[in-house]
Amino acid sequence: MTYIKRLLSIVLFLHFTACAQDKKSSLNDYAFETIVSDLNNPWGFVFLPDSSMLITEKSGELIHFKDGKNINISGLPAIKQLGQGGLLDIALHPNYKDNGWIYFTYASAEGAGSGANTALMRAKISNNTLTNKELLYKATPNFSGGNHFGSRIIFDKNNYLFFSIGERGERDENPQDITKDGGKIYRLNDDGSIPKDNPFVNSPNAKTAIYSYGHRNPQGMIMNPVTNKIWAHEHGPKGGDEINIISAGKNYGWPLVTFGINYWGTSITDYTEKEGMESPIHHWTPSIAPSGMCYVTSDKYADWKGNVLVGSLKFQYVNRCILKGNKVVKEEKLLQDIGRVRSIVQGPDGYIYVGVENLGIVKIIPKN
Repeated sequence: MTYIKRLLSIVLFLHFTACAQDKKSSLNDYAFETIVSDLNNPWGFVFLPDSSMLITEKSGELIHFKDGKNINISGLPAIKQLGQGGLLDIALHPNYKDNGWIYFTYASAEGAGSGANTALMRAKISNNTLTNKELLYKATPNFSGGNHFGSRIIFDKNNYLFFSIGERGERDENPQDITKDGGKIYRLNDDGSIPKDNPFVNSPNAKTAIYSYGHRNPQGMIMNPVTNKIWAHEHGPKGGDEINIISAGKNYGWPLVTFGINYWGTSITDYTEKEGMESPIHHWTPSIAPSGMCYVTSDKYADWKGNVLVGSLKFQYVNRCILKGNKVVKEEKLLQDIGRVRSIVQGPDGYIYVGVENLGIVKIIPKN
């Protein structure tokens, strides 16, 4: 297939599959209130049982926001500041009230190679200090480039832990090779051990924590509460950001299939689909640069229940994806020009909270 034919096939695909887009923002129907101010890059945040927050700043600060004050948590491991790497996502154990475990990902320089790669740690907090620290996973080797660390963390209903790592800019080496870290979504038991039914536990030389592969840079991941399936989105290159439904052992194609092209305009591959590789349920061209993801179950917002919200770093809004089954049938822009949206969480009070770079964490409030 020639490059021109490939472009024509993409145009035809978009013509028949693109969802409707509402160009109007819902800013007229919803206001926002800044809850936590003066944050540079709130990469991830979670609500504790008392409704206070734990917030990760990419620069390497773990913040406990309680009673209107930011309290710094000490005792973090050495965190490498390298391009897109730093302190990344955070999650609570599903039984946090009983065991106190928190989990977080970060760029680490430990191990072979210069630079850094993504690590996963769990710990507890006592007297505003991390204790009981356990390194559960460290991707190897380190790379000097600053691209594509991932990373998001979720738990499923069986308390399996899933986390993502980008391919670290090594697209021709890592994502299609199950003997190498990078460009993968991983599954562990909550203590870091490998589940016996992981898809590659019996594959020679495989990284046995791998759950799926062929990813570029997943920075959004949720458990769909209706289907109990993992949904993840990832950055494409120039175009081709994707939403995928993640299944054990599946190959999601990067860089052998993509709707995107190189940043300088040349083709990466002639294929947008290929036998044996999973196709996205939705993609964005042009790229919105997605980060953060939330499935809305709240009744606080008219017509939002059952929708998926995705942050846009590039265009600086919250993208509302209206679903019909597993298909995005319409999109709407929320909070346009608010800033680079990094993280989105539905709080225990049913409100949607959004982490915005160089602003803080805001709450979306219906006006009526």
